[in-house]
Amino acid sequence: MADWRRLVPCIWSLGLALLLLGPALAPGYVLSYDMVWVPDLALRPDFLGVGSGLPRAVPSDAVVAVLDEIVPGMLLQKLVLVAVLVAGGLGARRLTDPRSLGAQLVAITLYQWNPFVAERLLLGHWPVLVGYAVLPWVILAAQRWRTTGELPPRLWCLVPLGCLSAGAGLVTAVVLLAFAVERSGRRLAMVAILVVAGNAPWLVSGVLHASEAVTDPAGASAFALHDEGSVPAPLAALGLGGIWNSEVVPPSRTGAAGWLSVALLVVLVGIGLRRWVRYAGRREVAAFTTCWVLGWGIAVLTWAAPDQMAWVVAHVPGSGVLRDGARLLALCAPLLVAAAGHGAATVLGGVARAARPATAVVLLLAPVAVMPDAALGVAGRLTPTELPADYALAREAMARDLSSGSRGDVLLLPLTSYRQPAWNHGHKVLDPVGRFLAPDFVASDDLFVSGRRIEGEDPRARAAAAILERPTPEERSAGLAGLGVGYVVTERGLGPVPAVTGTVVHDGPELVVRSLEDPVARATPWSWRIAMSVAWILFLGLFFVGLGSRKRRAVRRCRLDA
Repeated sequence: MADWRRLVPCIWSLGLALLLLGPALAPGYVLSYDMVWVPDLALRPDFLGVGSGLPRAVPSDAVVAVLDEIVPGMLLQKLVLVAVLVAGGLGARRLTDPRSLGAQLVAITLYQWNPFVAERLLLGHWPVLVGYAVLPWVILAAQRWRTTGELPPRLWCLVPLGCLSAGAGLVTAVVLLAFAVERSGRRLAMVAILVVAGNAPWLVSGVLHASEAVTDPAGASAFALHDEGSVPAPLAALGLGGIWNSEVVPPSRTGAAGWLSVALLVVLVGIGLRRWVRYAGRREVAAFTTCWVLGWGIAVLTWAAPDQMAWVVAHVPGSGVLRDGARLLALCAPLLVAAAGHGAATVLGGVARAARPATAVVLLLAPVAVMPDAALGVAGRLTPTELPADYALAREAMARDLSSGSRGDVLLLPLTSYRQPAWNHGHKVLDPVGRFLAPDFVASDDLFVSGRRIEGEDPRARAAAAILERPTPEERSAGLAGLGVGYVVTERGLGPVPAVTGTVVHDGPELVVRSLEDPVARATPWSWRIAMSVAWILFLGLFFVGLGSRKRRAVRRCRLDA
């Protein structure tokens, strides 16, 4: 019986993950907004934090570039997507009433099947979802550390996993501080070491790019928490919704079902709140509540005070990490599933025994019923595709040219950030060409939200845009070569682009690659290399310490058993 009770949550979590992803698990690559996976992602300076732009994809892209040398990129993407959903659900199960199987299954459902997960999947924020998945496990490890005084080895590995992006790293840091540190300040120094080491790659890179670390103030209102149809932003946030991009919001969230979804969650949390407070204890309730207040409060602040947030992101370096208000709602999820699980246990305990199975089914299926369009790859929008064969031919042509002595980075034209190619089922995606090719690349990081341009932060991309406005192709080529650009890759069928002179090394149906003469080598300062080397040593060192601690613990147990 005990084995059966342990097995059911695993089956339920996996089933929900498969239902949510659906066609995304078919052969091919899921390319959606910022989720760009390619067969072999090359490890390049930008991914290591020494590129010209802010560390938006540090350390996540570097981690993928290493792992896809072991696991093929296509398989790795699918493993990551399934793993984040199942791991998150099984972790959420541990936050609620362990005596009630119904409570655990409800917690799993709420943690996996909600607008935060569906919308971040569509938006391609897989590092955010990795951080979201490890949050319950970080909480459990931090609680164990605080109660036993012994740092669990798994926490050394969980922290860097939760810090694969700046936003996820911030959330992980808040949770660790809230649950591990006592009021007296005990363990604060050790927690600080974990937080700094786990976030070191993007933190150090951000400091190195401090002069470009402020963002366009127009992005404050564009990326703020938004209403979902008729559901006001603060209420949508109660149900982990309110993302800024209306294109990724499931239609069910914008009508009566959106109101019903929020109402059901609030009622279930309200029913279980008193029971959960008694079960968890004052210290744990304070930690959960602190995380919820910070997550919901900052998210709502971006909606309520856009002018003030605009000033902050325009003047305070690094504060742009806060402009996506809905991303911080991950901090709210642990309290919601913990209390809602106790609410489910209370409801099930209050009905007749004969009615409990039917009641349990209603509680489990309610989140799915009010947001059915999250199923099957968010209504088919997470459909895999095959990258054009011409991409591989262009990469081979560039490899041959590079072997002959040509150097320099790649400039991607047209100078726009997102594409909507027919071969990707017409779905928007960040231009995949740069990641498919081997050299470092320069691409536009300007964004257009509701027709409004949000200026990017990469000074090299801005310089390239200015050079492309020069009057002749020869002047443009010379200017780009002086910027360190050795190749210009033009994607066909995306509109007119400024002409540049150069040797055509590939002319295919999708891409045209031109090699420029005498590109200037772009040198990375030694101080940057040293600083980022230290950052990566700290980051990777957490994994080695964790694995070493587990090994020592296993050896100690074997000796005790002997």
